[in-house]
Amino acid sequence: MNASMVRVGVVLKTLVVAVLLSAATVAVEAASPLFQNLKSDAYETIDDSRQPGKWMVVMIWAHDCEICEREVGDYQQFHQRGGGDDAVVLGITLDGDARKQQALDFMNRHELEFVNLIGEPEVVAGYYQLTTGSRWVGTPSFLIFGPDGKLMAKQVGAVEVEIVENFIATNTKTQ
Repeated sequence: MNASMVRVGVVLKTLVVAVLLSAATVAVEAASPLFQNLKSDAYETIDDSRQPGKWMVVMIWAHDCEICEREVGDYQQFHQRGGGDDAVVLGITLDGDARKQQALDFMNRHELEFVNLIGEPEVVAGYYQLTTGSRWVGTPSFLIFGPDGKLMAKQVGAVEVEIVENFIATNTKTQ
């Protein structure tokens, strides 16, 4: 076999792998990941927590995240106020099955009433990347979905509830 035949073979193999990877990516994008509800142990998708006509604020957290520890109480209060009756809060922890008890302890310590789902770190990160088109960075991360279910904002790091409330108020007027 001469060198040009080897190069053609390598190119063909590369193309086949690229086609297979792109097909796998399409399949992953089409599938909605299931996460376990920490209160009921049922498996749910993010869409299961969506309430028609309401904004949904998703807080992605981890039990050992210091910023999450500081901010989650404000999101609990926001949830109790009903986000001005315009929004719901959904928590997603990437603690996974190995740290489920620590996630439950975090929820109980903060007396979280909003729905919290748990997933494996790679599944949560994959969901974030597919949803936002951005690389996963870490916790906390926030996603804000409009009343129509469309992703309206994303933020990595601390976000004061007041900023979320102002964002919702401003964008509700334009919807």
